[in-house]
Amino acid sequence: MKPEAVKPEAGNGFSRRDVVKAALVAPLAFIPFAEADATRAANHAMAVLEGQAAGAPYAPKFFHADEWKELRVLVNLIIPKDERSGSATDAGVPEFMDFICMEYPGYQTWVRDGLRWLDALAYDTYHKNFANCSDAERRAMLDQIAWPAKATPEMRAGVQFFNNMRDFTASGFFSSEMGVKDIGYIGNTWVMEWKGCPKPALDHLGVRYT
Repeated sequence: MKPEAVKPEAGNGFSRRDVVKAALVAPLAFIPFAEADATRAANHAMAVLEGQAAGAPYAPKFFHADEWKELRVLVNLIIPKDERSGSATDAGVPEFMDFICMEYPGYQTWVRDGLRWLDALAYDTYHKNFANCSDAERRAMLDQIAWPAKATPEMRAGVQFFNNMRDFTASGFFSSEMGVKDIGYIGNTWVMEWKGCPKPALDHLGVRYT
């Protein structure tokens, strides 16, 4: 839902910010957070959006500079830009992850250890860190850990990390405004006037108003 498309009627008590925040909170309901946690995540996302609109660069609070660079490369390999939507970084997934890692310390160890594991694999294989590898080299490494049934026993730690990171990336992307549009979710559309269920939908369900 684009904020500029929302035109609340005068005197209804809702500001543009309220509408945008509602759009951010709604998809977070699909992630296992408490209501207060979802509200904090929405507030954080709002601050990031407003900062980006003002041209302010995001400063990660959990990730170190080298981890931030590696993370941005990795999430874009998991969800790249396509003809329908932008990439994971376009959707603000790294910022989402930074917030979650700060709010939920239980995420910190596996995320940081996993990024180090991936860098170690890159150094062992190509003598450089993951972010500095070519696209083909990165994909070759991820192919070794993306398919659990095909992975060798020594890649077990990498398999676990990649599967967790893939879920983490998807959670961030599909709770973003871009991700909500990507799946065509309209449950957070602001309806100023309810005119009833459309007739084609009623016919499909075999029901009618009485």
